[in-house]
Amino acid sequence: MSKTESNADHQMKNLADEEIIKMAKENSPRLLNKFKSTYPEFFEKLSAIYPTFQNSELVFCVYLKLNLSTKEIATYTFVTPKAIQNRKNRIRKKLNISSSVDIYKWFDEL
Repeated sequence: MSKTESNADHQMKNLADEEIIKMAKENSPRLLNKFKSTYPEFFEKLSAIYPTFQNSELVFCVYLKLNLSTKEIATYTFVTPKAIQNRKNRIRKKLNISSSVDIYKWFDEL
C-alpha cells in the first residue's frame, strides 16, 4: 500500500470517527449501525464474550468505547448519571470485568 493510500484510509477513518461522535452526542438511532460498519471487529470480540447483548446494551458499549464520561452519556441519552452508573455495573457483570479494572481501559483494549 502506498503512503497516499494509507493517508486516505486514515482520513476516512477520522471522518467516520467524527461522524460517530456526532451521532453519539445526538443519541442517533443510526449510531450502532455506523459503528458496526466502521469497527466490525469490536462487535465480533464483544459477542465472543457475551453473545446475547441487546442493541441498547451494544449502544451503551459504544459510548464506553468512545470514552465518554458518565455525565456525558447521561446528558446525551437523557437519563441520570446514577442510571448510567448502574448500567456500567450491569455491563461489568455481564462481561466479567473486575471492579478494580478501569472499564474505559478495558473497552479501549478490546
